Amino acid sequence: MATFEQRRAKFGERLRQIREEAGLNGKEAAAQIGWNPPKVSKIEKGRQAMTSADLEEWIAGLGVSAKVATQLRLELADLDAEHIAWKERLRAGHKARQEESALREARAKVIRAVDIGVVPGVLQNADYARYVLEAVSKLHGARDVDEGVKARMRRQQVLYEPGKTIEILMSYSALIHPIAPPDVMVGQIHRLIATIGMPNVRFGIIKPHVQLPYPLTHGYWVVDDLVMIEQTHGEVILHDPDEITVYNRLTDLLWDCAAEGTEARELLMSVRAAS
Repeated sequence: MATFEQRRAKFGERLRQIREEAGLNGKEAAAQIGWNPPKVSKIEKGRQAMTSADLEEWIAGLGVSAKVATQLRLELADLDAEHIAWKERLRAGHKARQEESALREARAKVIRAVDIGVVPGVLQNADYARYVLEAVSKLHGARDVDEGVKARMRRQQVLYEPGKTIEILMSYSALIHPIAPPDVMVGQIHRLIATIGMPNVRFGIIKPHVQLPYPLTHGYWVVDDLVMIEQTHGEVILHDPDEITVYNRLTDLLWDCAAEGTEARELLMSVRAAS
């Protein structure tokens, strides 16, 4: 697994390549940006963290194209996220966190979600999402639950966008050990039933009493060329191609354990009847 320092150095190397393609040496770039030359060198070598403000000055100073600028902003956001705990991230509120995910998912071609303890966010209805975000708030302190719920609902537009591969896999345990009360779960189950058969979405439930190919200790999302792992203390983002291959392989194996279509509908109906 590549360390945070290695990933920061890789980002700095990308900045260096873009600077050289612009035909500038370090001193010339520093003069155009308004920095001292050592700052350019330290950032490009990964010895100094680049802030969002630094990046905007760098983009403006070097005249970077809009397309490359957007890519760099996303890369820096992912890099920053790796060492920021949920409590720190949620100081900006649930809304900001949901909008960050929405931006990443809107640009993605492939989304493969695997959730164990909860219904995946893009399939939550508003009442269920409120219980999830309130639980996070109680543990970590964010207060804008109402805005967070609205932002999470807006994220679901991604399900209807053409040209994407979307796979959503959840565990049966999220239904029998729910985070919301029975009356809310009835509505959430209807939402999941409505998902079955959507043209752009493959939906499945890891069946009960099935032998798993690997112990599942957490959920994760594969979004194009990164993996996001949400844990109680924070979020881990992986960029290493070998690690992404492992998570894709695990996802393929888990689909072999999943109920889909009519079988998934029957599972959901049985849970609803028992509620």
